[in-house]
Amino acid sequence: MALSVKELLENKGIKPRDEHLEILEQRWKGMKELRSDLKGANIDDADISLRNIPGGDHVE
Repeated sequence: MALSVKELLENKGIKPRDEHLEILEQRWKGMKELRSDLKGANIDDADISLRNIPGGDHVE
């Protein structure tokens, strides 16, 4: 059974206001839809990483 956004947040001790809960539920549904597109994806193609280069951006 999938938990709702409200239940997930309350389990972590976060009690969102009702007006914020509506926004969070919409965003949660959007993220779930985006994740469903990855079910058949090659994980090597979906991997993203960030690299911090001290001193600014450099091109080598």
